[in-house]
Amino acid sequence: MTKKKPSLEDLQEEAIESIPYLGSDEKASTQRYAQQLPREKDEETVENHPNVKPWVHFVAGGIGGMAGAVVTCPFDLVKTRLQSDIYQSIYKSKVKSATTMTSNSKILNSIIQGGTHFKETFGILGNVYKREGFRSLFKGLGPNLVGVIPARSINFFTYGTTKEIYSKAFNNGQEAPFIHLMAAATAGWATSTATNPIWLIKTRVQLDKAGTTKKYKNSWDCLKSVVRTEGIYGLYKGLSASYLGSVEGILQWLLYEQMKHVIKRRSMRKFGHEGNKTTADKIKEWCQRSGSAGLAKFVASIVTYPHEVVRTRLRQMPKENGKLKYTGLLQSFQVIMKEEGLASMYSGLTPHLMRTVPNSIIMFGTWELMIRLLS
Repeated sequence: MTKKKPSLEDLQEEAIESIPYLGSDEKASTQRYAQQLPREKDEETVENHPNVKPWVHFVAGGIGGMAGAVVTCPFDLVKTRLQSDIYQSIYKSKVKSATTMTSNSKILNSIIQGGTHFKETFGILGNVYKREGFRSLFKGLGPNLVGVIPARSINFFTYGTTKEIYSKAFNNGQEAPFIHLMAAATAGWATSTATNPIWLIKTRVQLDKAGTTKKYKNSWDCLKSVVRTEGIYGLYKGLSASYLGSVEGILQWLLYEQMKHVIKRRSMRKFGHEGNKTTADKIKEWCQRSGSAGLAKFVASIVTYPHEVVRTRLRQMPKENGKLKYTGLLQSFQVIMKEEGLASMYSGLTPHLMRTVPNSIIMFGTWELMIRLLS
């Protein structure tokens, strides 16, 4: 018995009846396939420390800042003295004389300059130790800690909180470079305004000469003297340069976030979820993130360093006749460039990098660690 061949109408009816099943099957298949694929977009936006409470940022930032400040205080002393014109005759650089004796090779001269700067930095540390004693290496540590702990607490707290607020308000809860930029700028301005008096006292104490010419007994005596002779306004000298210096913090946060993002993506591709990592892998990633903070600080410092010199000059104590040599941001730039040249805008860069790079590694590493412990 031969089977009846289906007509065209029968085939059309069967096709129409099968469409819902095909659609359902395709949808189910697509959903199953999507579940198996790595969700790259979600992975990219996952934070290392999701849902961190604001107080955790505040405490962790303060502890991180304190750890970095104590370890690197001697380099901060050398940097401040080299930035000031008061100590220029005492610590006269031999970099120029060293380079003129060599060939015209720019690479060779750069290497010699770098080596001479490092040698001079440790030479100044040894000189301070011999002439003023071991405790002098930590001059200004008191106001430095008083300034660093709230400064880092405010900075990390403001950055973490405003980053969350801005991302929800402007980018549907997702992070992006412009969100990091806005949060870093807010954190920098808030920190500079709140802590400028502390940094002014620290600078004055570090520039105070030892021996019979010493003017301040301690940080408290310096504070009273500034308020008595220069008024409350005197505590905010250098604030304009500090606002300019917030560009350094903004650049550092942007670079750090981008490098951390690259480390996170690479980790997700290699391990998948956090649970697949060994303790050694987690320590390695923590070291990579801490190193990224140091590298970000290195780049940001080189780009924005001249503001450091101007800020130090603005915070110097007035001359004996009470006259101020440096009265404003632009005026300070003009005077320094005219009298000392462009090279002076980078005075103290070597000890600054020797201090800030390891300081950032210690500070951000401690911050990461404390956030994990406190969360």
